Amino acid sequence: MTPRFRFGKQERLKSRKQIDALFNGGKGFAVFPLRVSYALVPAAAVPVQAGVTASKRSFKRAVDRNRIKRLLREAYRLNKEELIRAVEEKNIHLAVFFLYTGKNIATFSEIEAAMKACLKKLQQKLPATHENPS
Repeated sequence: MTPRFRFGKQERLKSRKQIDALFNGGKGFAVFPLRVSYALVPAAAVPVQAGVTASKRSFKRAVDRNRIKRLLREAYRLNKEELIRAVEEKNIHLAVFFLYTGKNIATFSEIEAAMKACLKKLQQKLPATHENPS
């Protein structure tokens, strides 16, 4: 089956309630220049929902923050297939948030390499089977 390189509306993590729960009760790790927060969630429409952000403190200009977020979304969109397959095999649902922690705007190749490392590390940290996320 050919991979579907989409990042549709249902795959985006936008709910303030879910994002707050993710940062308050989720787990995380860092692979420079990214910080990843993730948590198991109750059944959702898609197996993995993801969100991205860049700090206003580090990047004062909105155009810089938007550029970083576009690069993060694109890197995720192109490399998410293995993570989704692993999550579906384990019959779990996951919420993931990627924070850009670098002080300078990285190139797409640097961001993509960090994203690949994050997704690989995230796959390794997934539980073997479904646990109750309550």
